[in-house]
Order: sequence, then C-alpha cells, then structure tokens
Amino acid sequence: MSVLPPGTILQLMYLKERLTNIPPGRFIEVGPGAGEISRLLLQLGWEGISYDLEPRTIQLIRRRFSREISAGRYDAETEDFLSIDEGSLKKVNLIISCMVIEHLSDDMADKFMQRSSDLLCDDGLMIGFVPSSPAHWGIEDDIAGHYRRYTRDSVLDLTGNNGYEVRHLAGLTYPISNILLPISNFLVRRAEKSKLLMSEIEKTKASGIRDVRFKTTFPSVLSLVLNRFFLLPLYWLQKAFSSSSNSLVLYFEAVPQQLKTKGQ
Repeated sequence: MSVLPPGTILQLMYLKERLTNIPPGRFIEVGPGAGEISRLLLQLGWEGISYDLEPRTIQLIRRRFSREISAGRYDAETEDFLSIDEGSLKKVNLIISCMVIEHLSDDMADKFMQRSSDLLCDDGLMIGFVPSSPAHWGIEDDIAGHYRRYTRDSVLDLTGNNGYEVRHLAGLTYPISNILLPISNFLVRRAEKSKLLMSEIEKTKASGIRDVRFKTTFPSVLSLVLNRFFLLPLYWLQKAFSSSSNSLVLYFEAVPQQLKTKGQ
C-alpha cells in the first residue's frame, strides 16, 4: 500500500466523513490522479467512471481497479470531460473533482460547471477540492499549470454565476500544509522545475501523478506516522480552523439550483 502525503490523508478523512450520510449511487470523477478518491467511493458502495487527459494516468488507474472494472462497478477513460458527447453520458448522483478546476480558464471553468449541472440527477451533488489562498501562490502552481488559487468569495462566484447553491464550504489541511509549505516548495523546485518549460496542457497532464520524494512519495516505513490514526489530532485541528483564509485547500459541496427547485 502506498504512503500518502499528510495533506492528502486529511482531505480523504474529511471527504469520508462528508460522504457518510449520502446514500451511494453513481459518480463521475474528473482527474482521478492515483485513484485515492475513486478507491474511497468504491469502498463506500459507489459505482462510477473517471476521466483524465493523460493516457498513463488512466492505464495506472485501470490496473489498480481491474477487479472493480471486471465487475462492472467502475471504469476509467482517457477523455476530455468537456468534449465528451453529452448524449453518451448517463446522469449521475455525484460529480467530483480534486485539483482540477484551477487548471481551466474562466470560460472553461464555467463550461465545467454547466456540463456537470446537466449530468447530475435530481438529487445530484457536485464536490470540488481546489487550491486556495492566492497569497500562497508558488512553484507548485507554476509547474502544474494553474490559472488561479481560490478564495471563499471566488468559489461562491464560480458556483453562483453558474446556477449552483453552495451547501458546504470548508478550508482543509491548515495549519500542517502551511507549516510544510517551504519544504514542499524546495522539494518541488528541485525535482520538477524543468516542467516550467512545458506547455500549459502538458503541465496539466503531468500533474495527475507525480513522483517527488518526501512530497508525493514516501518510504514505506513512514506509514507508521502517515496514517489516519496518527494524524487524527491534525484532523481535529483542520476542522477547528476550517474557516481560516490561509487554508491551502478549499472543499465545497454545491447543488444546481434547477435540481434543488425540482426537489422542493
């Protein structure tokens, strides 16, 4: 089992808690990375599909979830979510993305929100994780091809301008990610500064699965401390400071207004 970064563990712990009271259904994940969110959803009884622009990412995902794919519970495709023929997609209960929307121009981000709205069932929910706090812009944003870091207000603008009501909004990973940020920036600059020469689309494709020692990959012995039990105090601290404007990650849940209206 791979050892995950502390920030990733904290985000997954929060997502699991939020999903506890939502009946499992069908999901679309855009930008699955190494598949940690898909893994959590599948463990909780969900079924669905993931899309990513990078073929290597999808190859690794398909290998990791070969049993679930064979059982018909899951699939993964190398596709641009924004370009797929909408008629070929089934409506789902959940559309989720983690560190995706910040890679999109303003127009494309609006298109992402609108397409998601069209594909959600009447009880459908969008969940998003985005990088936050523009004051903390750094090398990682540059090498990943980000257009922006979000604030609470800009998340509310993104959702509100596209007909969504935000049901829940919280900052995550504070303060541990902020404490580790200088080290993170050093490791990323040393390992990935060559990515600055890539095109924006190449940066986006390369951002899904990365190999930066002590940043995204860790020796197995560190699983003794990098696990959800050991990090539980940091999880409580994360929740206590969920309203901090210095949080480096924002989590939101949003419901399209037309779907909300239908349910009333």
